[in-house]
Amino acid sequence: MDAQEIRSAFLRHLEASGHVAIRPAPLVPADTSTLFTGSGMQALLPYLLGVPHPDGVRLTDSQPCVRAQDIEDVGDNRHTTFFEMLGNMPAIRTVT
Repeated sequence: MDAQEIRSAFLRHLEASGHVAIRPAPLVPADTSTLFTGSGMQALLPYLLGVPHPDGVRLTDSQPCVRAQDIEDVGDNRHTTFFEMLGNMPAIRTVT
């Protein structure tokens, strides 16, 4: 399987079990104070903080990510880690 097939199979599986696939967040977030893009959570940040998501509470996505904060562990100053995180939120809980 190539990357597109893995991504599609993952999202189809979760959609079949009642999740709604949402669009990924951009790699450069509008709110640069959060910097959650490195962990794949940027797209869900408002909903994790209590804002209701218009598509419900069972969500899935494929989020492009970049990590530069641990560059010493990855390589030299010419290397950064780019990856795509597949994930789901079975039921978003609000912060109280």
